[in-house]
Amino acid sequence: MLTSGLQHVAAMYAGVVAPPLIVGAAVGLSGTELTFLTGASLFTAGLATFLQTLGVWKIGARLPFVNGVTFAGVAPMLAIVDTTDDKSDALPVIFGAIIVAGLLGFLAAPWFSRLVRFFPPVVTGTVITLIGVSLLPVAFGWAQGPNPKAEDYGSTTFLSLAAITLVVVLLLRRFTRGFLKQVAVLVGLVIGTLIAIPFGVTDFSPVTEADIVGFPSPFHFGAPQFALAAIISMCVVMLVSMTESTADMLALGEIVDRPADEKTIAAGLRADTLGSAISPLFNGFMCSAFAQNIGLVAMTRIRSRFVVACGGGFLVLMGLSPVAASLISVVPRPVLGGAGVVLFGSVAASGIQTLVKAGLEKDNNVLIVAVSLAVGIIPITAPEFYHAFPETAKIILDSGISTGCVAAVLLNVVFNHLGRGRDDDEVTAPMEPGEDISGSHTAKAAHVH
Repeated sequence: MLTSGLQHVAAMYAGVVAPPLIVGAAVGLSGTELTFLTGASLFTAGLATFLQTLGVWKIGARLPFVNGVTFAGVAPMLAIVDTTDDKSDALPVIFGAIIVAGLLGFLAAPWFSRLVRFFPPVVTGTVITLIGVSLLPVAFGWAQGPNPKAEDYGSTTFLSLAAITLVVVLLLRRFTRGFLKQVAVLVGLVIGTLIAIPFGVTDFSPVTEADIVGFPSPFHFGAPQFALAAIISMCVVMLVSMTESTADMLALGEIVDRPADEKTIAAGLRADTLGSAISPLFNGFMCSAFAQNIGLVAMTRIRSRFVVACGGGFLVLMGLSPVAASLISVVPRPVLGGAGVVLFGSVAASGIQTLVKAGLEKDNNVLIVAVSLAVGIIPITAPEFYHAFPETAKIILDSGISTGCVAAVLLNVVFNHLGRGRDDDEVTAPMEPGEDISGSHTAKAAHVH
């Protein structure tokens, strides 16, 4: 349980610490304050994970979910920093907006969860696939190195370390059994880090410079401030986050053979939103379910929520001990990238498995999947596609998971819910040369899903 829980932390650590580092740097925090902000994000991620996995009353999906800082909020938070004259007020304004957005999201969770009936396998399979595909560029970015502006970014050294880590994980999964097979990703990260030492890629300075004990004192950066524009911006982010969390819960429910119903989704969204509302108290940001850990569950088949709760315990301890938090930060980005290929690819594979059960022999479902996947990968294949849209709109449009999910839901309603569609029609196949084209085709009545 301990090692499997630590493996979950290792898989999501970079995603948790990146937003506070980016926002903190934009605000102009010192190195000590950046370490404090990062520790606070780890601490609040642990608390949110406890809420999600263990649950209290009607709060928590009680699924093996890791919660942490959502990347969807980075762009609007940077916009808030840019529009704040006194940078010392930027974090209090951000925290105030997150508190309001979290509380409003908590109240809206029961109504939002009722959308679950619009998520049949054709929709969930498409969204799960998009989650995996959308995360793969993150792994590829890690594999190229820590700094995109550096001359050695994408060097053969970095790519070789990623490839070695990937091969180690694959070999462990193929030729070992039992415990060692289940912690293949963690072992791969350790071996990859050790191999990286002679190349000078591994940096141990975070360990030597970190304090042993440190508590994220409440409102360390000042009392929260409430600005209307910031609140509206973070409420939009909350809607995006709730959409992605719904898709994540549906995905994980399929993987652990416990389909997420309306009650489960409502409880999960309450945990997300309440965790987000509490997070600013300890100087943390908006929390959401981490999709990369779904890949770890899919690959290891360890479905226990208590294992993930153990990972939440590690996150809390790291938040209370900066030196412990810095241990995982020693793992080089290329090593994380090599492991990420397996983790995120596993999510996409799970989506494909769900699509197999979606009835793709029917024209309507093929169209739903085809168009939704195309819409969802626009931000990946054409990042500047929505450059002419307002910044608030781009918060949603730049999330392929959100746009793909909305497209799949709407298309499913149009083709499989409204009127008597043709969803029973078999997929039109190319004709063989010389085949008669005058044959008639009779459409069957569609079933309403």
